[in-house]
Amino acid sequence: MHIKAVLVALLAFALFSTHDVIVKFLGATFSPFQIVFFSGLFSFPLITIMLVRDPTQGNLRPVHPWWVALRSICVVTSPTAAFFAFTVLPLAQVYALLFAAPLLITLLSIPILGEKVGLWRMLAVLMGLCGVIIVVRPGVTELQTGHLAALIAAFAVALQSVILRKIGREERRAVLMLYPLLVNVGVMGIAMIFVYEPIELPDLAGMATVALFSFTASLLLVYSYTNAEAALVAPMQYSQIIWAALFGILLFDEVPDSMTLLGAAVIVGSGLFIIAREARGGTSKQTPVLRTRSRGISPGSFRVSQAMRRPEPDDAPTG
Repeated sequence: MHIKAVLVALLAFALFSTHDVIVKFLGATFSPFQIVFFSGLFSFPLITIMLVRDPTQGNLRPVHPWWVALRSICVVTSPTAAFFAFTVLPLAQVYALLFAAPLLITLLSIPILGEKVGLWRMLAVLMGLCGVIIVVRPGVTELQTGHLAALIAAFAVALQSVILRKIGREERRAVLMLYPLLVNVGVMGIAMIFVYEPIELPDLAGMATVALFSFTASLLLVYSYTNAEAALVAPMQYSQIIWAALFGILLFDEVPDSMTLLGAAVIVGSGLFIIAREARGGTSKQTPVLRTRSRGISPGSFRVSQAMRRPEPDDAPTG
């Protein structure tokens, strides 16, 4: 069963990677604001299915309105920044920088969750940040807005995950899913005034496919996390760097250079070390990285842990 769950997780991240390829193609014509807006719009009926299954009683008033507002901003910021990065940077570079999210989760969990991060995990974070520097190579190559956008996306993913870990037990699923949707429609709707480009049917189908792939991949992750330990499933996210290299070479004539691959290897190694330390038990009270189960940069995705069939009693705040 564990092998099947791991294979399903690999399929989920393959779908996410294909989703990103479509975004890159669409980004040649459309603003990331427009792609996020329409992808979110197509996602609305799919995510509504998850909303109507919320068994908890209550209203739609947040228990922690400021945290919910900040998380909603992050949920909208992360795909917008990531989609822009996919448009202007090679896929492998974007993934390498997005993989910094677990490192940032570890850092942010200290002030927000009161997590105590020991020497080894802190060294892993510092090593991973060195990997980011290797990928970006300040002073050697020209820094682009795409690099900044990818790092903003990673930070937004990390912050929304830590906030979710903090307030997830006390907020209804409907609140945590509805408010980001409303912010997405509101903010991106305003942006449409300035960036809208007429959409032909094939492009509209592409945006719908982005939403569908994101939602489907999230469902596959629900299966994987339900049937295998998080420590087995979580590392599968790093398989996206393989897809990035393959898609980049085959579709965009992007051959990852040695420094990008080296930096990615350092970042991935640091992330895997943090996952292993959290999985050991006794070294992390909150296990914030292991409990971040959603990818975080796709408008059509949803909180994986909330849709799991057999969540553990303390899994409510995961993402």
